[in-house]
Amino acid sequence: MTIQLVNKDAPRVYHQPEAEEHYHSGGATMLGFWIYLMSDALIFASLFAVYGTLSRNYAGGPPPQHLFELPLVALNTGFLLASSIVLSIGMQAMAAGRTAQMWRLLAVTGLLGAAFLCVELYEFSSLISEGATPQRSAFLSAFFTLVGTHGLHVLFGLIWLVTLLVQIAQRGLNEDNKRRLMCLSMFWHFLDIIWIGVFTVVYLFGALR
Repeated sequence: MTIQLVNKDAPRVYHQPEAEEHYHSGGATMLGFWIYLMSDALIFASLFAVYGTLSRNYAGGPPPQHLFELPLVALNTGFLLASSIVLSIGMQAMAAGRTAQMWRLLAVTGLLGAAFLCVELYEFSSLISEGATPQRSAFLSAFFTLVGTHGLHVLFGLIWLVTLLVQIAQRGLNEDNKRRLMCLSMFWHFLDIIWIGVFTVVYLFGALR
């Protein structure tokens, strides 16, 4: 018979290296992404400031009330707001473990985001065909820069979304994909908030001048 002596005073140490590494990696990712969003917010704040400074410099060109089609912009705003609502429902499905439903809702989010971009490209092409190009006035330069920068962010978000859809279809809803979806959700809602500011400051205030 073998007798094992155990030191009861010795502290018990539990090693979970994989869990700790995953926890720290996920926390660092979320922190880094919050820092990115704050830096992006500063970029848009600068663009809004530039637009506010130059928005009345028409250089003999057309003013905003002669250019903007509010019904079209309102429709486009509806596309983006609806995409954020659908994405929120998709994140709830992810939390509940309903992967198939979440995947479909993400696909609908992508379609609504693509519709938003198509309407924005149509608006830009219509303005350029009327001679309202970025070179026409400081107002139009600031307008195309602000709205175009937001549109590029939506495009990058769509590429990110499609990439995640492929990864989820191949690997399932693992912890890495969940974390990536959380970052994408924050990014998409951030773009939604920025667009509300664009719609109010650029389009509504411009049409009411």
